[in-house]
Amino acid sequence: MRIAACLPFLCCLMLADLVSAGAQEMQPKQIDIQYVEPKNEKLQPVYEQIRKAHALEMMQSLLQPLRLPRRLLIKTEDCDGISNAWYEDDVITVCYEYLDDLWKNVPSAPTGGIAPIDALIGPTIDVFLHEVAHAVFDYWNTPIFGREEDAADQFSVYFMLQFDKGEARRLILGNAWQYQGDIRSPVVVQSLRKFSDVHGTPSQRYFNVLCIAYGADPVLFGDFVESGKLPKDRAEGCEFEYQQVANAWTQLIEPHIDQDLKRESFVVWLPPVEKQPVRRTDKPDLRRLLRRN
Repeated sequence: MRIAACLPFLCCLMLADLVSAGAQEMQPKQIDIQYVEPKNEKLQPVYEQIRKAHALEMMQSLLQPLRLPRRLLIKTEDCDGISNAWYEDDVITVCYEYLDDLWKNVPSAPTGGIAPIDALIGPTIDVFLHEVAHAVFDYWNTPIFGREEDAADQFSVYFMLQFDKGEARRLILGNAWQYQGDIRSPVVVQSLRKFSDVHGTPSQRYFNVLCIAYGADPVLFGDFVESGKLPKDRAEGCEFEYQQVANAWTQLIEPHIDQDLKRESFVVWLPPVEKQPVRRTDKPDLRRLLRRN
């Protein structure tokens, strides 16, 4: 009888040990990085530029507060002509071809209030954060309503908004720049098949970025509405859209972030807005620029 009476107590202890062990497995500083030298010599300039800019080291530092159950590798490599980025099996791969298209898409002078350096950095950081979102959704078994691609976009935008206001604005403007090719005309023609894609159309993603940012800070991003970039009827609901994202972040993401490391990570580290990026003169293939997983 004495042994039988102890069984429930022993089971509770074993369960507590399992929970404790699981909690201990969630550790910060689980990000590894790798620059893979490209096979195609035409991609050598991209490889050299991102290494010179310490792009992966900066992302590694920024992401160290994430508590993960196992290590996550972020790498850049030659993808045999494919312009893409994806997460799979604990590895985020960003192709040099994709980064090259971003580089080629940078304007030669400030355009629409966006500095050339931000038109490069914003989309570059976005592609890494977007794929990191897929990774952490997998690691944390995050419940998601709607399409995961939309949630990954929201993760990236919300992450950018955690920076100092000046840097957040630069990142948001740069992020939105990658969709410019689709919104320069008041009428956009899309094939029916495009609407079957798991990603939103470039135009939708553009307005989503602006809306979440405006909803977060209608003063800092008030010119989005004043200039007509963000339609007033959409802007009216942007505070609610932002609050939806913020609420999901607070409940599903924030508990997995080391708060001490977070305070150290969100420091000013963007290059001066006046800095001119090295020119990449070839034109980008905008049709494949947004074709990422």
